[in-house]
Amino acid sequence: MTPTQQLVSLHTLVRKEMSRVLRIWVQTIVPPIITMSLYFVIFGNLIGRRIGQMDGFDYMQYIAPGLIMMAVIQNAYGNVVSSFFGAKFQKHLEEMLVSPMPTWAIILGHCAGGVLRGLIVGTIVTGIALFFTDLHIVNVFITISIVVLTAFLFALAGLINAILARKFDDISIIPSFVLAPLTYLGGIFYSISLLPEFAQKMSLFNPILYMVNAFRYGMLGVSDIDIRTAYAITILFIVVLFAVSTVLINRGIGIRE
Repeated sequence: MTPTQQLVSLHTLVRKEMSRVLRIWVQTIVPPIITMSLYFVIFGNLIGRRIGQMDGFDYMQYIAPGLIMMAVIQNAYGNVVSSFFGAKFQKHLEEMLVSPMPTWAIILGHCAGGVLRGLIVGTIVTGIALFFTDLHIVNVFITISIVVLTAFLFALAGLINAILARKFDDISIIPSFVLAPLTYLGGIFYSISLLPEFAQKMSLFNPILYMVNAFRYGMLGVSDIDIRTAYAITILFIVVLFAVSTVLINRGIGIRE
């Protein structure tokens, strides 16, 4: 394929994935918004009154960036894993694989839908957060860049899950037993400075901790983690997951078997 044809194929797949997100918005956008609203009411409004302040901010204000990032992570991941596995299950993925469409375009096209859904839900959750607390973005570049990178990272992770999944149950194992624990232990509801020293060191092995804190730094100006380290780890994971996705698709692992 010529470069122009490659871009056309990418554009077509991106449009298809984005239209899917918007077409079934009752399934893709509404449920996570309701869930996040409940988090704000229960953890922020009810429990937050008893906790008081954390790192100089009201508890509601402190956890708001974390809840926004959690919504982005879960929806970017969930959108791609369901879309790609659905294509496998319905047997129309083969048409794409036998076409001259490059692997990188297949990856980026599917991830675009996940990024879009993550950003849409994240934006709406941000609007909901404003009903409960005040949010003032300290650094616009860090706030936007880290949320886009994080959405892309977990879209890639969802793609890998979908490639390796053999049945519908397989696409729920990672979110339930890996992604959920890492998210809840990623500093969304607390500062790791409150943990014992051993737990603080263990928390540093959780990649979500770096993304949540980088986003919190962009919005509030406070972080438990060095921002440069957070960006380095996020970009490293993106490179690794993109490479893994490319190898899996090129070799047909989990697809042509």
